[in-house]
Amino acid sequence: MKSLWNDADAATWKGELGLRVYSSRLLGRDRSLVLHGGGNTSVKLRETNLAGEEEDVLYVKGSGQDLESIEEAGFAPVRMTHLLKLARRESLTDSQMVNELLTHLTRAGAPAPSVETILHALLPHRYVDHTHADAVLAVTNTDHGEARVRRIYGSRVVVIPYVMPGFDLARLCAARFPREAREDTIGMVLMNHGVFSFGATARESYERMIELVDAAERHLATRNAWSLPSHAAGEPLAPPPTEIAALRRELSAAAGCPLVLRTEADSRALAFARRADLRELALRGPVTPDHVLRTKRVPMIGRDVAAYAREYREYFAEHVPGSREPKTMLDPAPRVVLDPQLGLCTAGRSAREAAVVADIYRHTMDVIERAALTGGYRALAPREIFEVEYWDLEQAKLRRAGRPPPLAGEVALVTGAASGIGKACVAALVARGAAVVGMDIDPAIESCRDREDFLGLRCDVTHGEEVGSALRAAVARFGGIDMLILNAGVFPGGARIGQLGLDEWRRVMAVNLDANFALMREAYPLLRLAPGSGRVVVIGSKNVPAPGPGAAAYSASKAALTQLARVAALEWGAEGIRVNVLHPNAVFDTGAWTEEVLRARAANYGVTVDEYKHGNVLGTEIRSRDVAELAAEMCGPLFSRTTGAQLPVDGGNERVI
Repeated sequence: MKSLWNDADAATWKGELGLRVYSSRLLGRDRSLVLHGGGNTSVKLRETNLAGEEEDVLYVKGSGQDLESIEEAGFAPVRMTHLLKLARRESLTDSQMVNELLTHLTRAGAPAPSVETILHALLPHRYVDHTHADAVLAVTNTDHGEARVRRIYGSRVVVIPYVMPGFDLARLCAARFPREAREDTIGMVLMNHGVFSFGATARESYERMIELVDAAERHLATRNAWSLPSHAAGEPLAPPPTEIAALRRELSAAAGCPLVLRTEADSRALAFARRADLRELALRGPVTPDHVLRTKRVPMIGRDVAAYAREYREYFAEHVPGSREPKTMLDPAPRVVLDPQLGLCTAGRSAREAAVVADIYRHTMDVIERAALTGGYRALAPREIFEVEYWDLEQAKLRRAGRPPPLAGEVALVTGAASGIGKACVAALVARGAAVVGMDIDPAIESCRDREDFLGLRCDVTHGEEVGSALRAAVARFGGIDMLILNAGVFPGGARIGQLGLDEWRRVMAVNLDANFALMREAYPLLRLAPGSGRVVVIGSKNVPAPGPGAAAYSASKAALTQLARVAALEWGAEGIRVNVLHPNAVFDTGAWTEEVLRARAANYGVTVDEYKHGNVLGTEIRSRDVAELAAEMCGPLFSRTTGAQLPVDGGNERVI
């Protein structure tokens, strides 16, 4: 491991807190050091308060902050005097500690300080860095791990046995560090947890971290355990999408809420999932307490969710006395699934959560395999895992988080998603917590949103092979489909029946009717497996109840699509799938409404373009967002008892009313 420190870059950061931000970001940039909010850093500064008094303040990374992108405001300033007084106490509960940290911040609105704040305060160095470096964990999480650490580092580190993060860990470090630290000590290794470094400057603390991690990497390299061999997994055995959707449904049932399920069947994941000794290694537990709450106790091997849930409860009952006491039992659904066909599957309440778990477990696979090559992988003991999973601080954090968004954990597929109503539907669904697959013939769909909860797929909905490929990609990314928004369509220029060519008629029918029929048919097996209930919203048209001259193909195609939706509502209702239709009109911020089409439609009614645009009862403008918000709402709980409905979104039309 090499230092990334650059004097020119460092010079652009002002003051010691600025350098603290810079070096923290250097650590956060390397995912073999910290992952998704893991690790923490601090700096001790002397400041003058409003009373004119000088005081020592510890700036420590705030809870939930990510080192890769942290700003100065992401550090919580806590008064050192009070922290040192707290450290002298014999005991302190988690709730007491959190209260004391929050009430002794020097800035209202600062993030909650890290649970390791007192530990940072006790270390007699200005700058302190803490990471969960893969290399160090691969050394500590082995048989005789402590002896290995001492051979690698000698007196350069103080070794601390595993203790759950918080006040007890701070007290233990306070007792052992002064007694065991030597003149050449530059860090501290916490068994099964991670590594600390410290120094008088940001650069010194950072580069000492790099030095310590590099020593662990070199130790693993001498045992051929750092550069892992390439992974030949054999041929992938891609199961039907319905098998993945069925697994997601079972996981969601065990969790008591919808979950997104991400599937990664690359050679690395498949090779690990197909190891002959997989159960022996993977079922020993997570590599660090920081991962317990994300990946849970152990992964599920195979797809028997009911058996895993049963074993989850029996595990703690057997290994942890008193664990059957009536306390808030976290859901027993696994967050990591290892399967020889599926590879690595990760579940989460959101697409981002599932992606984070996947990232964490990929690093876990590396740590496990390196530890196995070094001396045998060893994880936390059952009681220690139980204590982290049922940690009062985390339970309180879950309670403070409140209710999740109404569509959290659910997956929507939107056609025609690159512009107009479809694009607005994507935004409305994402805002409600859904993961969204956007399909469009425009290649721009693939890059219009760079976020974990959106998958843009270039797809011509009239081509069956492209639709099938898109559905497989959607299920691999998110685990299934709960909601289908049928928005893709064409609106040709005005042509009366006498001038309407058969090719144009067929083109409009192919897009507006046939493609939607085929997509409904192909999506039906997935909608049946939705954890809650499947939902379909069809974007129809005012032309269904009130057709206009010059739009025969469009009106007929939308009327036929509406009739198809009505039949689907009848046929699929017994399986809980609800199908509803929206009939918008005069939504002029869509791609269908070109200037040519606008002039043609206005001419058919004998009015000007401006008169045509405002020709509704309310005299109001209808926007794509107005249609999208109602479409998203129809997928939510307010419409849970509604199917077969047709709702206008047209500002009121005299011919319809």
